[in-house]
Formats: sequence, C-alpha cells, structure tokens
Amino acid sequence: MAVTGLRVGVVGGSIAGCAMAIAARRAGADVTVHERSDGALQDRGFGIVMPPALHRELVSDGYLGADMPTAPVAARVWLTRASGGRSTRELARQRSPVAACNWGLLWRALRTNVGEEVYRRGLPVESVGRASSGRALIRTGAGEREYDIVVGADGHRSLTRDVVAPDVRPVPSGYLAWRGTIPLSALRDHPKPLELLRSAWVTLGFSGGHAVFYLIPGPVPGSRLLAYVVYGFPPRTEDPEDPVPLSYVRGLADEHFPAEWADIVARGEHTARALHPVADFVTPRAAEPPFLLAGDAASVTRPHTASGAVKALQDALCLERALSAGSSAAEALHRYAEERSAEGARLVELGRRLGRGLVEHTPDWPLMGPADVEEWSRAALNGATSYLYGNVHRP
Repeated sequence: MAVTGLRVGVVGGSIAGCAMAIAARRAGADVTVHERSDGALQDRGFGIVMPPALHRELVSDGYLGADMPTAPVAARVWLTRASGGRSTRELARQRSPVAACNWGLLWRALRTNVGEEVYRRGLPVESVGRASSGRALIRTGAGEREYDIVVGADGHRSLTRDVVAPDVRPVPSGYLAWRGTIPLSALRDHPKPLELLRSAWVTLGFSGGHAVFYLIPGPVPGSRLLAYVVYGFPPRTEDPEDPVPLSYVRGLADEHFPAEWADIVARGEHTARALHPVADFVTPRAAEPPFLLAGDAASVTRPHTASGAVKALQDALCLERALSAGSSAAEALHRYAEERSAEGARLVELGRRLGRGLVEHTPDWPLMGPADVEEWSRAALNGATSYLYGNVHRP
C-alpha cells in the first residue's frame, strides 16, 4: 500500500533535485524544492548520454516531454593515432546505443515538469538536521520547516550527506578531465569526423589518457554541438597547487591525437569549456530516515561510466517505486537504500577499473584491433555490465 500525504523537502534544484521532486509528487507527496541559485541553470553543464531505454521510460512516465531533443547513435568507434604519423587509425566498432543529451535542455525539461509553485530559488539552505519531533528540518534565511523526508540532491558537497555520512570524502584519481562544446562549424574542414559522428560516438585512445567525442542537441531546435572530454594527467609543476591552464589540453591533443582531431580541439570557438580533477566517493548507505541522498550527493563515480545524470534519474524512478510500495516513509527509504546503495558502490568500483584501463595503465592502442578491444573491454568490465560496452563488430 502506497504511503501518502508526506511532506518532502528537496535540497538542490539541478537534474537530481528536479527528478526526485517529480518522483515524490507522482507518489502523492507535498514537495518543496530548495535551490540556492537565483538564476536559471540551463547554461550549466555540457553533454551527457543515457541508455535509450531509460530515455523512453522517462518520457513514458512523464518525467520528460517527448519533445526534449536527443542525438541518438547506435555505435561506438575506437580510434587512435597511427604509429609513426598523424593519421587516424580505426581500431574497432562496438555496438553501444546511446541517447546523447544537452545537460541544459535536460534540466529545462525536468524543471518544467516540477512546477513553478514548488520550486523555491535564490534562498540557500543554511543547514539540514533533525527536529525534536524526529522529522527532518531544513533551515533557510526565511526560517525553518519540518519534513517527513529530506532529499539531499545538493551535489558532491552535500549538506544533507554531512548529516548521514559526515566522514565521507572524495578520493582523487590523480588525473584531470577537460570538457568542451564546439559548434559544428569547427568541423567544416573535417568532413570525415563529422560524417562519423553523425552515426557513432568516438573514443580516441592515447598513451596516458583518452578522449570522447559525440554530438548533442544545440540550443536552437534542430541544431547540434560537438561535445568532447579529454582525460589525462596534469603537467608536472614545482607547486602542485598551481592551476592547470585550459590551453594544456591543446598541447596534449597536438602530441597524441590524429591531426584532424587535434585541430578540432584547438578551435577557439567553444561555446563552453571547463577543466576539473577527477575524483570519486560512495556513501555506505544512500538513505537514513528521514534523510535520503540522490545523484552526486550519494556517490560520485568517475565519468568513464557515463552515469552521473543517469544514476540521478534512476534514483528518482527508484524513489517513486519505493514510495508507491511502502507503508511508511521509513519503509520506503529502507527500500530505496537497499537498491541505490549497492548500485552506487558498483558504479564507483566500475569507474575505478575503467580509469585504470583508460588513463592510468593504457594499452598500446596503435597495435590493437577488434579482438584486442573486445578482450580489453571484457577485462575492464570484469563481469560488470555497462550500456557503453556492447559486442565488437568483427571484420
């Protein structure tokens, strides 16, 4: 029997927060979202991908509108730079259907379905704690309010997680990720990469790192952007606190990429770009009544799993099921914790294995072929499943 009449407070109004708010409302709860930013968030973030089946489920269940654009492709192509030159060498083609999305457009679609009346922005949450009644308490500059459940969807620096698991801290990987989005005009002199990207997403391997390229919907209906992320180790400096310039990725691409792909990264007409260290962590338990953690507040996996937004959306679907099946808030949170705690730990471990194979201990990519890529994928997964790794096409 579904638990109804609950008051649910959501800390954070990004993708995870909006999805959790929709889930709670669909289960009959009275929801309030607390978002500290006073502005819209659609310009934040870059490209993301999700399994096509998840996208269809979110549309079918009403989390997303059918009009939210995606850029679906069915295959993954592995490339590297040929030995002794700067030409491109294709290693393998792998079945790997993804629905590529624009972070901002995904957030906007979720935000629309949350509803204006429950979304409070520009009033940061100052603290999260327990009230004397045993319920959860959220304090803002406007005062205090009690909730039956508080959802921490406030990212990797979560105030809510500090209540549930105060000792959890990010574990640095030692390497960095450079993200960027570029208008397709940057590919006008490179018709072959553009033709490839219209039907596949690309992984480009090199010694000490790799890069990923794919097309995402642009802000104008029908338009496309090129999204990329490059993983590699930072330059050696006398002071490890020195900031790494964004230009460093250009030198990395020049040194390791085929010429046409290096030229794409070197283009100055980015619509967005960012550099950040790669880290991960997992919270032992994703819910401790009356608190629940979602998205990056619960766990952060290395981006190689492409599961940041995906996990947040799956967290929301799980919450809706748990509230619909539980007889109390505590029982619903127990159901949620049983499922999502294990999934967070699984993804963090998978991300570490993929990081070892894709960055920390890379193979000799130029010597590899389809059978080698298939064997490498099997070893990296080590029995785990991932929608990014399907069957490798043999010649």
